[in-house]
Amino acid sequence: MPDQVAPRDLPSTGRGAWADPGVEEVAPGVHRMPLPLPMDGLRAVNVYVVEGEDGLTLVDGGWAIPDSRTVFEDGLRRLGHAPSDVRRFLVTHMHRDHYTQARVLGTELGCPVVLGSGERPNLASVHADAEADDTRQEGTRARLRSAGAEHLHAAWLELAPRRPDALDAYALPDTWLERDQDLDVAGRRLRAVATPGHTRGHYVFADEAASLLFAGDHVLSTITPSIGFEPAYVQQPLRDYLSSLAKVLALPDLTLLPAHGPVTASSHARVHELLEHHDVRLAQSLEAVRGGARTAWEVACALPWTRRERRIDELGPFDQALAAFETLAHLELLALRADLARRPGETVEFAPPHRR
Repeated sequence: MPDQVAPRDLPSTGRGAWADPGVEEVAPGVHRMPLPLPMDGLRAVNVYVVEGEDGLTLVDGGWAIPDSRTVFEDGLRRLGHAPSDVRRFLVTHMHRDHYTQARVLGTELGCPVVLGSGERPNLASVHADAEADDTRQEGTRARLRSAGAEHLHAAWLELAPRRPDALDAYALPDTWLERDQDLDVAGRRLRAVATPGHTRGHYVFADEAASLLFAGDHVLSTITPSIGFEPAYVQQPLRDYLSSLAKVLALPDLTLLPAHGPVTASSHARVHELLEHHDVRLAQSLEAVRGGARTAWEVACALPWTRRERRIDELGPFDQALAAFETLAHLELLALRADLARRPGETVEFAPPHRR
């Protein structure tokens, strides 16, 4: 493994530089530590180390894999700390790159892991799949079928991340967050704000005094968070996500500390960009249905993808499946708003509404 970059020397600008290993001080007593991920699309996850008189608080924990553990321990050494200095983990949501290493370390170190209570169904689904030995991921097949994309299931099984984590990496947290509330953490007051959408139990943590927003995957600085990709199905994840973006706008404009991507100056500016993106996506989806598309997959085939505006057949099967899930979320919201008629079935179809 190459030498790590010294603290405060890690660049936070430049395409891809944010994921380089090292430690960056983003505010007094707050350090960004990118930990590696075993996938091409997202190279790293930002874990934030908050120093306090009683020790360290970590926002998110990384994926419980050996490479991540090595980089994590090296980063703490560079800050003059050891894992034994960690006092608590605040985890934004249950996705493996945020939760599993926090849960493993929390158990080893005897420090509490805090998670939003909305993640109860997701963790229950993970455990149920494990007990049933659901290697075929039938729940995913059913959701792909709903989107008209069941043909992607075989490729999904080949390319979707396998679960290398022991099931204890998905053990329940020590503390559930049940509502928006203030937390006294490391001598700071953090506002824990429920922001369902990316997952049903997602939380962000706002340090208004220091003008910082630990945003998890709710607001990302350079990419659009996925919608509708979690173990327990939610029919209206986009409705929930847009409502959660409004909650962030109701907070002061804070420095954005995202889970993926570089730190940026304005949480509000990025939220407005995300709202505009989804307005455009909703309009494009509506136009595709008016043009004759009926399933989420057919609509997804009519839309451009990524900032390069690629056709869906230019994406890999895993990203095609995510595109189908996200398109289904947009169509479900249009149906909720009565802009489309929804025809339920194993494959859900949408059509322009009948007007009198």
